Amino acid sequence: MTPQELVVRMLPPFGGWLALAALALPGGSPLRGAAVVLFLAAGPGAAMVRVCAPALGARPAEGPVERREADFARHSDLLERLMLTLFLSIGALMLVATVLIATHTFSAQRVLLTLTLLTTLAAFCPPLRASPRPRTPKGSAQ
Repeated sequence: MTPQELVVRMLPPFGGWLALAALALPGGSPLRGAAVVLFLAAGPGAAMVRVCAPALGARPAEGPVERREADFARHSDLLERLMLTLFLSIGALMLVATVLIATHTFSAQRVLLTLTLLTTLAAFCPPLRASPRPRTPKGSAQ
């Protein structure tokens, strides 16, 4: 692993620890709000998408047959990863908050700490391997 890969891999957990440190700022501080919202919106999802990246990139996007644009696959894959990042982050946030509410231990600091720990754990996970493309027998129409 190169140092650049390590830095990219550790950005989401670093954002979580930075958001936890920002809780020491005064309650109405815009910096505190920005750090927490940015991490909650992208941190956990970015770590999970990084783990799944090889499997996501195994099959490129297919555009409409009538209009083939040269950069369609690249732009489509980027949009897919951005949306997955956002929705996985929101899903993880809702899941952690629901569990903490159900156990009567809910607080914003606990939600943030739990998500930061899960993001750190996901950053240490190795990437998934891509499954091979299914073969179609010769002569079959696809």
